[in-house]
Amino acid sequence: MKTKEPAEKNRYSDKELEEFKQIILDKLAKAKLDLEALREAYTNNGENDINDTSPTFKVLEEGYQVLSKEENARLANRQQKFIASLEAALVRIENKTYGICRETGKLIDKERLKVVPHATLSIDAKNDRFKRPMVQEESENL
Repeated sequence: MKTKEPAEKNRYSDKELEEFKQIILDKLAKAKLDLEALREAYTNNGENDINDTSPTFKVLEEGYQVLSKEENARLANRQQKFIASLEAALVRIENKTYGICRETGKLIDKERLKVVPHATLSIDAKNDRFKRPMVQEESENL
């Protein structure tokens, strides 16, 4: 008598999706707080002094402040993208498509999703993406 091999799981259970949802909501709350702190840092909302209106001859210090504001703006932009990725992951949870690799169609490893809950590629698919350009370059050089 043959025993059936268990069918490969094609989606996470509702209970598992709820676990991932909590992880994402926690990361989303922290990311939004971080974004607000970055925005305050580059818009000077937290300062009620005359730093931005008083004449000064400290050119190097001013240059550093401008660079620092630009860096904070870049970090804020990156944080906004991260927040959008987390929000998209929540939509995938609602659609019950969360955790499915967009290239292979297989489930992304649970441990990967716990660390990178907005991931849309499995490790194998991600590694294949890095290998592809090198393979094309090597064949062109032959």
